Amino acid sequence: MNGFKKYAKRLLGLSLAACTALTMSVTAFAEEPYESYSYDFWDEAIPSQVGYTVDTTISGREMELSRLSDPEDPLFYSEDASASLSEARDFDVFEDSEIWIADTGNSRILVLDSTYRIKARYYGVTGTSKLEDVEQSEDGKTSMFKEPYGLKVTTSPVTGKKTVYIADYSNSRVVRAYVASDTELVLEQEYTKPEEKLYTSKTFNPSKVQVDFAENVYVVVKSVNNGAVQFKSDGSFTGFYGANRVQVTAKVIAQKLWRKIASNEQIAGMSRTVPVEYANFDMDDEGFIYTVTEVKTDTDAVKKMNPAGYNVWDNAAGDDYTFGDNTAAQYDMTTKKSHSTKLTDIAVDKNGIINILDFETGRVFQYDRLANLICIFGTNNATADQRGSFSSPNAVETKGEKILVLEGSKTRNDITIFRMTVFGENLHKAFEYYDEGLYLEAAPYWEEITKRDGGYTYAHVGLGKADLKNGNYKEAMERFKIAHTRKNYDKAFEYYRDQWLQDHFTIIAVIVIALFVVWLVFKIIKVSRARTYKLKHKN
Repeated sequence: MNGFKKYAKRLLGLSLAACTALTMSVTAFAEEPYESYSYDFWDEAIPSQVGYTVDTTISGREMELSRLSDPEDPLFYSEDASASLSEARDFDVFEDSEIWIADTGNSRILVLDSTYRIKARYYGVTGTSKLEDVEQSEDGKTSMFKEPYGLKVTTSPVTGKKTVYIADYSNSRVVRAYVASDTELVLEQEYTKPEEKLYTSKTFNPSKVQVDFAENVYVVVKSVNNGAVQFKSDGSFTGFYGANRVQVTAKVIAQKLWRKIASNEQIAGMSRTVPVEYANFDMDDEGFIYTVTEVKTDTDAVKKMNPAGYNVWDNAAGDDYTFGDNTAAQYDMTTKKSHSTKLTDIAVDKNGIINILDFETGRVFQYDRLANLICIFGTNNATADQRGSFSSPNAVETKGEKILVLEGSKTRNDITIFRMTVFGENLHKAFEYYDEGLYLEAAPYWEEITKRDGGYTYAHVGLGKADLKNGNYKEAMERFKIAHTRKNYDKAFEYYRDQWLQDHFTIIAVIVIALFVVWLVFKIIKVSRARTYKLKHKN
């Protein structure tokens, strides 16, 4: 009896410990404001480890924007200068040390240092605008900003000066200015509405701006769907760059066929089929321009364009590229609601890692340089006071190994900084070696990934490639079978078959020769018997 009591007491203790551990694990999981996931071979969302977690959130208080209203501070502007951001729409990280923010609602440009504290501020540019409607300061020396939507900071290859390009949305211009001090930008060039007949839009409201190594300027303009409006450095209009294609649908095909037989009156009554405009872009260190389109489309949702404007990710070539959530509407287990994808910004880091921001879901989709999905993080499903959740995520940027997301809602204006987890570090190392074809070097990192997430598809592909490199073809077949990659499986099977034939060549040769000898003996015996039979019956 005492033995039974002792056993029952021990069993109860183990049960309580297990329950406590389970509770702790559930609590730790619940601390994350979003459920991390990836996609399997069938494009089904499956749970995954978190690749990035929130490091900190920076608001106007942490930025010390109250300095702008302090008369004793060198950055003082006015006593009623806002101490917070207001519907900020864009930002740019310059040389991994400065963060330039287009504080749209406050019509100003702010600059933060590496510790995310204010170091410079600009409400306009020194100089007179050639546009009559642009407001000048009281002393007439400064051309004031009016709702700047986008910006790009660079070092001029001509002058060597730190230069900023600003999409001054409500002033209908893009300005190029160099940094004279922490409070002064000097106007160098204005890019305004082209007068050429090729430009047919009645308005010119620039929302985003980009500049290449030759100082050609590319501008995303609302209502212009011919691509980015392109200017030379001197302000002259040169045309459009990288227009999206029209997505081929049943309606588009039917309308195209109908136009061949319809009358002029019927054609005039048809709706025009035009490409959609893209929302944002970024440029990598090699000069490729990446664009994203907010409208859900299977055509040109994300493009990687060379200097000639050709999309190297052309789906017509037969390659399969998917960005954002894999279907037009995803069902969210947390909110029990469906959502659509709305890709609003893109940022490419110095290693070619691509980060795409989804405005609707508040998620960042991260890809390697070959457009393979690495991880997904962020959400808009949690309450506003939870870190890592967004209601109006307007821009994404990279700062070293960290990912920054700019929130620009009416109620919340801040920057969220994400840092890599251990799982994320292993992912980046694995993909870095994998993309360079160094499959053996990537293998240890893929192994660590499978320990934390056994369903991570690319880990099995990577380990399969390492097995191929090592000549372990049977093991490679098993890896590719798990990952459901038919092409790689067939390749491994071919190698395995050839290896098996080589390893068993002697035995196979002996068996073949033996079978031939048996066949030959049988043939001789058969012929001999036939002759004997004929001789007997002849006699």
